[in-house]
Amino acid sequence: MDKILIVKIGGKLINDSHVLHRFLKSFAKIKTKKILIHGGGNQVTKMCKKLNLDIKIRNGRRITSIQDLEVATMIYAGSLNKTLVTKLQSFNCNSIGLSGADANLIESVKRPVKEIDYGLVGDIKKINSIFLKNLIDENLTPVICSITHDKNGQLLNTNADTISSEIAISLSKYYIVNLIYCHEKNGVLSNPNDDNSTFGQLNEKEFSNYLKLNIISNGMIPKLTNSFYALNNGVKSVKIAGQSLDEINIKSTTITN
Repeated sequence: MDKILIVKIGGKLINDSHVLHRFLKSFAKIKTKKILIHGGGNQVTKMCKKLNLDIKIRNGRRITSIQDLEVATMIYAGSLNKTLVTKLQSFNCNSIGLSGADANLIESVKRPVKEIDYGLVGDIKKINSIFLKNLIDENLTPVICSITHDKNGQLLNTNADTISSEIAISLSKYYIVNLIYCHEKNGVLSNPNDDNSTFGQLNEKEFSNYLKLNIISNGMIPKLTNSFYALNNGVKSVKIAGQSLDEINIKSTTITN
């Protein structure tokens, strides 16, 4: 089986143009088959503030109103996605930008209302892995944003960490899949204010304990939840790393069983 690297980027890594430029240049040089998946929640939040829209986050996840979804689609599937593709093309990485609606790539269902109504948020139902494989086998690098659809005409905002794990799992029947979540911090930190407090490794039991102690919180919760889910469902390896692919073995947390 061929290897494939799936890299998810988000957080302030996307906001800093110099850091992003450096990151994409390194990503473009990777010789193995690869996919880039991106969030961009900070940019959506910034635009929502400009438009005087309320911003609601629960358990590290955005509650998405109709107006929020319009902004998220404009940024995720529009300006940000095409900026990433354009930059990768400049580094001779032939890429193609996609949302979940394109070629029915990611079919979702609106999240059921339980304790919290998350609004127009999608829970993933199906990945069109054959379509992705065909693109990859044609030496294209998919660049996938976090907008999905329900196949009934409704776009849905979907957590990019979840998209990454579901795509990684769906491709594990064709490839040996390595998944890396990259953001502005050096992996998972025991102290959010100390960039040198990176956990070298983290297993599920430790994660549960750190959750109870509130050492791990906010946006790191869905990232780690999805990491363990991927690792337990056919993905070869998962890392949570910092801003530099060149330092991936130094400044990262390896997720273990």
